[in-house]
Formats: sequence, C-alpha cells, structure tokens
Amino acid sequence: MKWTVRKFRAAKGGEPLGLVTAYDFLTARMAQRAGVPLVLVGDSLSTTALGHSTTIPATMDVMVHHAEAVRRGAPDALVVGDMPFLSYATVPEALRNAGRFLREAGCDAVKIEGGVTKAATIRALVDEGIPVQAHIGLQPQSVKSTGYAVRGRTPEDAAALEADLDAVTAAGAFSVVLECVVPDVAAALTARTDIPTIGVGSGSACDAQYLVLADLLGLGDGPAPKLAKAYAHLADDAVAAISRYREEVAARAFPDADHVY
Repeated sequence: MKWTVRKFRAAKGGEPLGLVTAYDFLTARMAQRAGVPLVLVGDSLSTTALGHSTTIPATMDVMVHHAEAVRRGAPDALVVGDMPFLSYATVPEALRNAGRFLREAGCDAVKIEGGVTKAATIRALVDEGIPVQAHIGLQPQSVKSTGYAVRGRTPEDAAALEADLDAVTAAGAFSVVLECVVPDVAAALTARTDIPTIGVGSGSACDAQYLVLADLLGLGDGPAPKLAKAYAHLADDAVAAISRYREEVAARAFPDADHVY
C-alpha cells in the first residue's frame, strides 16, 4: 500500500516507524521489500556514496539523479528529497529546486534544514503544494560554522529548539527531524507538536527513526557512527566474496561449465 504524506502524518503517536536513507535503486528496492514506509534520499550521499568529507558538495543535479533511482526502487514508500546546500537560500530558489524533486524525480516531499530562519520558506513551499519535512537540532549543512554539537544540553538551547519546532509546525511542515538532540528534550519536543518527529540519535521517544541504510547494513569500512547501529556486516561478506571470485578466476575455476553459453 502506498504511503502518502497524509498517512504518514496520521501515524503520529502510534507505533514508532523505522525509516531509512537510501541513494540508489538496489538499496531502495531492499527498503521496499522490507516494508519501510518512508525513504529519504539524503544529502548524506555526498559522504556515504560519493566519498566527500561533508554533505556540502551535493548538488541538485546529483540529488535529483539519485532520487529518480530511489523512486523506481521504492514505489510504495513516501520518498523525500533532501534539499542540498544553498538550494533553498531564497524562496524562489527553494520553489524551483523543490519542484525539480517532485517533477523530475517523482518525490513525494522535500526536506530542508532550519527552524525559525526557514519557516517562511517552508510556508512558501507548502502554499504551492509541496510537502515539507523540517530538520532541526544538529544541521549537517551548517557544520562549517556550528560543528557537530549535540543540541538541547542547556535550558537556553532547549528553548531555542522549542522555538524552531513551533515555527516549522506553524509553517505547515508535515514532520520534523530531530538530529542529535538529548533524549529528554527530544521527548518533550515530540509531546509538544502534533506532527511526527523523526529521531537521529535523539532517543526512542520520537515518533519515527532514521538510519542510513549503509550504516544499518554495515557497508562501510569502519565502525558505524555512534547514532547508528549495524544490523549486519555486509562489507565483510562482500570483500570475502570478491576475494573468492578473484581466486577462482586465477585458478581458472570460473567461469565453469554452468556459467558459459
């Protein structure tokens, strides 16, 4: 059954939903088969799939290219395109680029980082019929100025997060990501709003959780980030398989009679 923005928003307060970030047809197909309700085409593909040190190098052309593949792989999921760095600096730019995600890639919604400062942009998108997922707390596109700091550790910071949450909710966002927010503050924010919260390293009280599929599957070279959990270690299995293939080719054991025409 196809997941829609309306259906996702109605899941607020119910059984928490496990969501993933994916970047291509193969991994999106895995998410589809596993029944994942929402797939984010995250700008984290810049680091995870393309080898950059931050998300900043991701461009609209790259994001749309990957989002098209994810859409084909996960037809029943709610697919959200992550607006990359500087693609929504002004309202006209935001409208044009968000429209590309819907028109060219077939996404159902877009995600943008920012709270109070981006409320007007969210409202402009929503008013044009573009569903928006907000993103507050740690904002990876701003790490050059803010660093990777955990949010909500002081009363002042918790109050700032409340202001951000209230602003994006009032602006019409259908859900909001809480990244690296201390769990008790994330729980309070979840109770404060009538839209689903999606945790990224922010505790189990959120309405849903995001996990990068590459981290979930253990596809990286090193340990997963603290906020992630590896449910498999497929990189090790893949390296072993490739090594075995090389050995069989060297020994002329592959291709054998079953694998030639």
